Amino acid sequence: MMWKDVFVMSVKKNIVFMIAVDAENKKEYQYSIDSWKHFCEKNNAELFLLNEPILDQSEMHIIFQRYYLFDMLKHNDIDYDQILMVDADTIVHPNCPNFFNMTDNKYCMVHDDGSYDWILRGMEHYKKHLFYDEWFDFWEYGNGGFQIVNKTHENFFKEMINLHFQNKELIYNLVDQFGIGRDQTILNFMLRRHNVDVKLLPYEFNMTCMPKKEIIGEDMLHTKVGHVMHFNGIPEKETSVPFWMEKTYKYLYGDLINGIEK
Repeated sequence: MMWKDVFVMSVKKNIVFMIAVDAENKKEYQYSIDSWKHFCEKNNAELFLLNEPILDQSEMHIIFQRYYLFDMLKHNDIDYDQILMVDADTIVHPNCPNFFNMTDNKYCMVHDDGSYDWILRGMEHYKKHLFYDEWFDFWEYGNGGFQIVNKTHENFFKEMINLHFQNKELIYNLVDQFGIGRDQTILNFMLRRHNVDVKLLPYEFNMTCMPKKEIIGEDMLHTKVGHVMHFNGIPEKETSVPFWMEKTYKYLYGDLINGIEK
C-alpha cells in the first residue's frame, strides 16, 4: 500500500486528527480546522489532517479509513501520547478545557443520545447479521465523532480494519438496506468484543444532535453550555450546517480573527 503524505504541524505530545478530504470545497470544514488549530496552540498539541483518501472509496468508505490512524502516524514519523479523532463538522470552544487530562489513559468517547431509533436499529441489525448473540446497553453507546485513543489501541484498530475487509459486502448491504451507520455501531460492538476499557466523557465534549436538545438557535445557547459543538442531526429543512458552523465560529472567534484575544 502506498501511503500519501498528509499535512502536519510541529511534532508535539498529543494529536488532534481530522479527516479533511474535500475541505477546499466545504468552507465549513475550514471553520472546524481553524477552531481546532486554536485548541492545539493553546494546549501544546498537534493538528494532523488527512487531506486525501488512503484507499479508493470504492474499496473503503472514507469514514472507515480513520482506523489507519496509527499507520499514518508511523508513516509520518510522528511520536505521540494520546490522539483525539474528531469529525470535521465540529467546532471547539476557545475556552475548552484540555480533555487529554481527563482520559485516565482509556479509550474515551461521549454517549450518543441523538436518535435512539437509528442507534437501536443499527444495533439490532448488526447483532443479527454480524455480531449474532453479542449485545450491550444502548446508554453506553458512544458517538464515533469524538474518540480519544493511545498506543495501547493500535491492535484494536487493526481488528477494525480486518473486520471491514472480511465483511465489506455485508456491511455495505446493511447500510443501504436499513439506513444504518457504516462504522459507529460496529465500533461499539468491537470495543466490547475486545474488552477495551472505555470511559464516557460528559455531553459537553461532543454536543451531538443539538436541535433535539433545543440548544441551537439565534440566542447562541449552544456556545454557552458546552465545549465541543457537533453539527449533526440538523434536519435539511432547517438552516444548514454550513450556516451554523460559520455563524458559531465567527461568534466565538471573531475577536481572535481580528487579532484581539478575548
